[in-house]
Amino acid sequence: MLSIILPVYNEAPNLLEMHAKLTSALDTLGRDYEIVYVDDGSRDGSTELLAGFASPRVRVIELARNYGQTEAMQAGIDHANGDILIFLDADLQNDPSDIATLVAKLEEGYDLVSGWRRHRQDSWLFRRLPSLLANRLITGLNKTPLHDLGCTLKAYRRSILGPIRLHGEMHRLLPLYAIRRGARLAEVEVLHHPRSGGRSKYGLGRTPKVLLDLLTATFINHYFNKPMYVFGMGGILLLFLGVLTGCFIIVRTIYFGGTWVSPMLFLMTMCILIGFQFLLMGLLAEIMIRLYYRNTEELSYSVRRSLGGSETDRSTEVSPP
Repeated sequence: MLSIILPVYNEAPNLLEMHAKLTSALDTLGRDYEIVYVDDGSRDGSTELLAGFASPRVRVIELARNYGQTEAMQAGIDHANGDILIFLDADLQNDPSDIATLVAKLEEGYDLVSGWRRHRQDSWLFRRLPSLLANRLITGLNKTPLHDLGCTLKAYRRSILGPIRLHGEMHRLLPLYAIRRGARLAEVEVLHHPRSGGRSKYGLGRTPKVLLDLLTATFINHYFNKPMYVFGMGGILLLFLGVLTGCFIIVRTIYFGGTWVSPMLFLMTMCILIGFQFLLMGLLAEIMIRLYYRNTEELSYSVRRSLGGSETDRSTEVSPP
């Protein structure tokens, strides 16, 4: 079953046309589907329009207030019933006809198919250039073979999302978390249209939030199971710098008549103290990761499939490390 999830915030001018195009595109697929609209605290009449769409195939979730796109997408995931989840913006810039392309690609054996707005119809200076720079930074740090992480139009197998919970600006970086779970991903070109009604909810003001979430995602992808590698290396570097500074102070004082008390002595002390603090933070982080796995249902690995074996399956007895 396909679940099409659309976060909606003040999109009243676009909803009627969007719903007509979406249902038309889905009806031609010949697949069982549901549409999940998540009203994220709209104040322009979108709520009333969405209520009119409600039916056995169309679910409308009205949030208590405006939480943001990430939380709206999480609400859609929580209330969707499909085993394939497809995210779509409600502003008519994504084309519902591309859903068929994403589903076809997903059925080739992929867990995630991302849309690529190769011919994006947005302002070059305020939208396309920042997006280009952000995508280059993200793919460089995480070795992700995607051109357009910011495109909402994506298809996921529900199984690959697993226990991932979205918050902050994580919806942009969701493929990074899926890759950590071993997702096989592909990218297809999709259509992109100029915005015809309503106002864009994106701007340069979101950039710092995305950068901070990128830092978090990069740390989780590379060092979540081994935080000591980050804190420990920082601690060793600072300790080495402190010892080196101490040797310099000794040599300068004994052989060149320098004084013991100087700013270099303060630098040595700070490096050694902070170095030990980094090592202790690494040890605490290692303990916390072990407690995290032991007290949650999440495992430190993801199994794609298991072949053969006897009727006695020990996998049900395995607990997190």
